[in-house]
Amino acid sequence: MSSKLPHQWPDGFLWGTGASSIQTEGAPLSSDWWRWERNGNAPLSGTGNGFATHYKSDFAALQQLGLTHHRLSIEWARIEPERGKYDLRAVEHYKSMLTAARDIGISPWVCLHHFSLPQWFADEGGFLNRDNLHRYWSRHVEFMAQTFGDLVYGWKPVNETNYYPMAAYKGRGWPPGIDDFETWMTAVENMQIASAEAAIRLKQIGKPVSSVFGLSTVELVDTLPSSKTFQDFVYAVNWDSGLDLFRDGEIHLPGREPVYRPDLAGSFDIIGFSYYCALGVKDGQLVRFPENAPMSQLEYSIWPDGLSLVLERLHNELPTTPLLIAEYGIGTEDDEQRAQYLADGLRITADAIGRGIDVRGFFHWTSVDNYEWLHG
Repeated sequence: MSSKLPHQWPDGFLWGTGASSIQTEGAPLSSDWWRWERNGNAPLSGTGNGFATHYKSDFAALQQLGLTHHRLSIEWARIEPERGKYDLRAVEHYKSMLTAARDIGISPWVCLHHFSLPQWFADEGGFLNRDNLHRYWSRHVEFMAQTFGDLVYGWKPVNETNYYPMAAYKGRGWPPGIDDFETWMTAVENMQIASAEAAIRLKQIGKPVSSVFGLSTVELVDTLPSSKTFQDFVYAVNWDSGLDLFRDGEIHLPGREPVYRPDLAGSFDIIGFSYYCALGVKDGQLVRFPENAPMSQLEYSIWPDGLSLVLERLHNELPTTPLLIAEYGIGTEDDEQRAQYLADGLRITADAIGRGIDVRGFFHWTSVDNYEWLHG
């Protein structure tokens, strides 16, 4: 690798990895993803990558690499497989997992929702029904706070609040398999609200709370008015829906009535995000960007420089807010390519810090190769 890395990083910089329950433990039969797999809509996840039984050795390996933090998700469907009925063995399993991380020197961050739902919650409408935020989600957040709050280092309540609605409700192949514009927009609003409401409650424990927005810059490839209009739309949905709620307590989605929630302004301690690729707009629709860049096995352009653009844009929009790279990585079987991509990301992060951008940590996705939702 040709990239040179800095000899020093800020004191207290968070070096970590991230993973999700379904991808590392497999889908429990009480989850909507389990039914989705059995209906032939996704590859079988099995036991994921075996983390449920290997977590102690995995944490030991991370500690030996010099990492100090790890984000995992606690699968709602495992701990509450039926509405109002908790699986105490599953609860103890996750407590043991968090304790093992702490004992070996890995500080655990916990995510409450990483794309999958309990089937019973999905049957009630999931996050599409805003009443469910008060009826079920807030109860779940409270249970998580009281049950695991003493064991976590920090919280990342909802993973990629802007991506899940598109994948589930705009025809991207996730349960419940809906492809409808207004349903998608409703899901975007409700997921941003759910994440911010959870953050407000979890902050009361006194542990740091970070968002995880899935962010890409959106670059114009041509000068067509339709392309500029679509670029503005993508930014409004993918960026502004979460950032405006954090900064101003408002959501303004195109063609919809504004949502005013001033009580949710400032909900997070840190604005965290994932970066995997940039997006382009050509002829009024999304394309890979850069179009001539190498393509990953997950069919997006391999372009680490986009991380710099995301950091710069976030810093300009939220100049006094600390930032966290909550996910950065590449889906590939080529270890040399993976190592170079990681080195490039670290170089870009160091450069951003040198320019005065307050980046608090870097979490690599992922710790151990895992199940990939639609690819196995």
